[in-house]
Amino acid sequence: MAKTTTTFVCSACGASHKKWAGRCDACGEWNSINEEAALSTGPKGKTLGSAKGRQIGLSDLSSVDAPLERSRFGIEELDRVLGGGLVPASAILVGGDPGIGKSTLLLQAAGDFAKAGHKVVYVSGEEAASQIRMRAARLDLSDAPVKLAAETNLRDILTTLDAEHPDLAIIDSIQTMWADHVDSAPGTVSQVRTAAHELTSFAKRRGISVVLVGHVTKDGQIAGPRVVEHMVDTVLYFEGERGHQFRILRAVKNRFGPADEIGVFEMTGGGLRQVANPSELFLGERDKPASGSVVFAGIEGTRPILVEIQALVAPSPLASPRRTVVGWDSGRLAMILAVLESRAGIGFGGLDVYLNVAGGIKLGEPAADLAVAAALVSARQDFALPADSVFFGEISLSGALRATVQAENRLKEAEKLGFSSAYTSTRVKLVSQTGIEVRMAEDLTTFLENCFGRIES
Repeated sequence: MAKTTTTFVCSACGASHKKWAGRCDACGEWNSINEEAALSTGPKGKTLGSAKGRQIGLSDLSSVDAPLERSRFGIEELDRVLGGGLVPASAILVGGDPGIGKSTLLLQAAGDFAKAGHKVVYVSGEEAASQIRMRAARLDLSDAPVKLAAETNLRDILTTLDAEHPDLAIIDSIQTMWADHVDSAPGTVSQVRTAAHELTSFAKRRGISVVLVGHVTKDGQIAGPRVVEHMVDTVLYFEGERGHQFRILRAVKNRFGPADEIGVFEMTGGGLRQVANPSELFLGERDKPASGSVVFAGIEGTRPILVEIQALVAPSPLASPRRTVVGWDSGRLAMILAVLESRAGIGFGGLDVYLNVAGGIKLGEPAADLAVAAALVSARQDFALPADSVFFGEISLSGALRATVQAENRLKEAEKLGFSSAYTSTRVKLVSQTGIEVRMAEDLTTFLENCFGRIES
């Protein structure tokens, strides 16, 4: 008889332990280690080398496969993030905070996909079918030929999908699925890993595209073992502030298209509305120059996007001044403050610093360094920079300004929205001329002198 063993697995990071402990040594999370039955080790005395398996077929690199035919959802922002549409037999994992709009987005996508003549099955482990119909009525999708089911038993779901053979199956969510041959509760590491493996293998074997919805932890990562993200072909994150109407769909992994591509949506009473020109939307409330406010010309995936960066500097009554960041990396803010003080002689000691990226978007591009530095100095000096200027460039620890990629695309987007000047590094190489004036600086000190003149420390 197959021998089974008991392991202790961390639900936060998936690390295995020989015994239970209150704190995981791998990730440092408290009370996250659970006892789970391990998979069968096989017959006693049997190893992989003692019993032969079937020989698999091999091919060479010169083999020519048929081109993949993508199917478009009809939602341009979603198709853009996927790399041009849905690839047959692909597995997609969609994660996001609770209430951010994952189910709304996927129900809209399922409705449009079904109206285009494709067969779609929507399986929910969190809501009853009547609740999904209520959302569909609000989204004006009651007439969409989408098949609904409310089920958590993985065996029954796979049997149904095998019989129906849809073009697209949506599983909401992977944490609620229960495999009856795994001795653990739904949502545990082994259950999530098994459910993801079975659904992904089924998608490849039967040629059915599968979309899995995943919950996220307090750190913003998809809950469960990280191996789930390795199993699937595409990982999408749905981002945004719940109190803000903007939503960002970001591809962090895509085997069939560019990673870091984004799609922008606006949450309305009738569901999610796609935004064709996000730069204009993010800058819509910026009317007149204000100190601490600058525009960053960034690149998200293959799309140039302009966003407003806001800074506020105020005297601090605390021994340790506050450093509050929304939409950017707090560690990078600390680095920019250190470079400003060390290389440019502009100190922020005894001052609270608040930095915000308007619109609810999260920036991770190093080219935002120059815009952040300009916003911080503008707020500290109470000096408003020209409203028709954009900023982009990476700042090194020596204070030098480094080159950035796709500078021409940034400038074209700024020119299209009415900006007349741009500040960047002298190391930026421009092949073609644009109608926008480009003001270059070699280092941070020269840039600040060009913008603010002489600054008293």
